[in-house]
Amino acid sequence: MIDPEYDTFKPEYKEAFEHLNIAWLDEFFVVEAYDRKVLGNPQEFIIDKQGHILIAKIDNRVVGTVALMKIDEAEYELTKMAIDKAYRGQKIGQKLLTFALSFAKENLITSLILYSNRTLENAIYIYGKFGFEEVPLETNTPYNRADIKMKLNL
Repeated sequence: MIDPEYDTFKPEYKEAFEHLNIAWLDEFFVVEAYDRKVLGNPQEFIIDKQGHILIAKIDNRVVGTVALMKIDEAEYELTKMAIDKAYRGQKIGQKLLTFALSFAKENLITSLILYSNRTLENAIYIYGKFGFEEVPLETNTPYNRADIKMKLNL
């Protein structure tokens, strides 16, 4: 099992962040207009709004991403999590999620929400394993594909 190195967003990661997420969305769903907007300009839509993008690298190659998008002072959305298809099945997603939760605590984030889809049974199971619990899904979610919302108090 390979342990990735972790980093926070730098401009040189923009292309990999966009590519990995679009590839994942194309594989499982469809890339929505909101996705294109955020993925095409993560600096403006995530970083400049006091959010964070975390990167997993193996041999200096970006193999995973996850973003923490600020909702308010204490709550963030865990989003844009994608793992390079060639590296799936090696628990890199779980390791990146562990890193993201530690990073969130260190940055005084007290709760995380996420939107997902019930067809992603493995992902939902893993989120549950990490302590996320289902909460009511509002009708005006940012994603058409979302049919479940989960929350974790840190």
